[in-house]
Amino acid sequence: MTGDQMIDLAVLILILIGALLCLSAAVGLLRFRDVPSRLHAATKPQVLGLLLICIAIALSARSIPATAMLAAIVVVQFATAPLSAHMVGRQAYRNGTIDEESLLVDELKNAKETASE
Repeated sequence: MTGDQMIDLAVLILILIGALLCLSAAVGLLRFRDVPSRLHAATKPQVLGLLLICIAIALSARSIPATAMLAAIVVVQFATAPLSAHMVGRQAYRNGTIDEESLLVDELKNAKETASE
């Protein structure tokens, strides 16, 4: 096997694993019942799947400008996915759509009680 064939095989494997992770994120969004579980499914496997796919594209493209653009995409995704999940989870807590009895630690309970008074 030549070097190009090994790189192409690695690209194929990375894209396959990344696509499976993105698919598991989509299935998790549909199947999980509560908001925290859905947020976990929306952020963790989706971001890792995107990272693997971007690495595969960078290996396949074999160019510095394409790799730089893909690195910027990954950095933006790493910065925005946790932030958006945090904001959605916080708003779900404020709306009361999170089952508060299932929470192990409720750091916002006092803030919610003082805000409603």
